Amino acid sequence: MLHKLRQLSVKADARYAKDAELEFIDAYLHSFNIRLAAYQKIQSVEREIVEAVYQRLLQKNPQFFHKGGQDYTPKWRQDTTRVLRFAAMALLYDDADLYKDRFLYWFQTLMYAFNTQENCNQTYAVMQEVVKEMLPTAHANLYCPFLEVTRTVLSTSK
Repeated sequence: MLHKLRQLSVKADARYAKDAELEFIDAYLHSFNIRLAAYQKIQSVEREIVEAVYQRLLQKNPQFFHKGGQDYTPKWRQDTTRVLRFAAMALLYDDADLYKDRFLYWFQTLMYAFNTQENCNQTYAVMQEVVKEMLPTAHANLYCPFLEVTRTVLSTSK
């Protein structure tokens, strides 16, 4: 939404925007209540989502959180919670472009530096499964595209 508003302000500089150029605002306003409800629901079950993802990944691979003899569980939890929150904010704003530009590309650099692309791929694939089970369908349908963008960006190299 914010990215689209910025683009419109540049495109319509010194003129009035056309009705067709403003349609995205109307669509956003009509979806705002469900986006807000989804955001609040994600906030209320954040810990349960992270814990469920953790347990599933651990079940699939007991060594998932270990690398070089070190347990990275606390760092994984911190990073996963951070991503979950940023994705929820992107859902609220309905702005995947801003989410990618302001957060994911920076975070991708970190994940690449620590060679964790495959862990990210698995984490955010499993998170989508968990979200579909824990959130109402309408909320999950709004949120999962942001998690898929997350999975895609963080599981690839720049």
